[in-house]
Amino acid sequence: MGRTATFETGAVVRAARDLFWENGFDAASLPDLERATGLARSSIYHAFGSKRGLFDAAVQDYLDDVVRPSIAGLVAEGAPADAIVDYLAHLDRVLARLTPTAKRSGCLLLASTTGSIARDETVRAVVDAYRAELRGALRAGLAARYPDLDADLLDRRAVTLVSLVIAAHTLARVNPTEARATVAAATDTLDAWDGV
Repeated sequence: MGRTATFETGAVVRAARDLFWENGFDAASLPDLERATGLARSSIYHAFGSKRGLFDAAVQDYLDDVVRPSIAGLVAEGAPADAIVDYLAHLDRVLARLTPTAKRSGCLLLASTTGSIARDETVRAVVDAYRAELRGALRAGLAARYPDLDADLLDRRAVTLVSLVIAAHTLARVNPTEARATVAAATDTLDAWDGV
């Protein structure tokens, strides 16, 4: 009979998530993961199968605990017309707290696309699904704001906004000021659409 795990899986996954978020998949070494999680390498392998298995668990935690709560107001039934403005304001507040040396900035998923793991088909599918989920949420927010817009125009506007949001998340790692300027451009775009 195997040993019973003596750790709280959620806490381990969150610690690994924060390390991957800070350093990326490639730069998060197994010794770093051992220090961050408090687990020995053998325990990491026993619980998650591999460093990659721990990364997959960290990505799922990121989606469930960071991404989905941030877009929940956009996809909620009966979302108000200002839900999309509230989302962009929240993103701006998050970016306002960053410094150029912030450890966990930008998006864990987008940051992972710069390393060797980006060539992994499963990771590519997860990142693409994340982008589609974000686009769908922004589209829902746009539909609440512009209920009379036809579906094709809603789709095109959602693509525009998701591009700006992804750009802001990407810039957050190197230039939080420009990331905030990109969010401001998204808000200005909404203002322009309001006038049409």
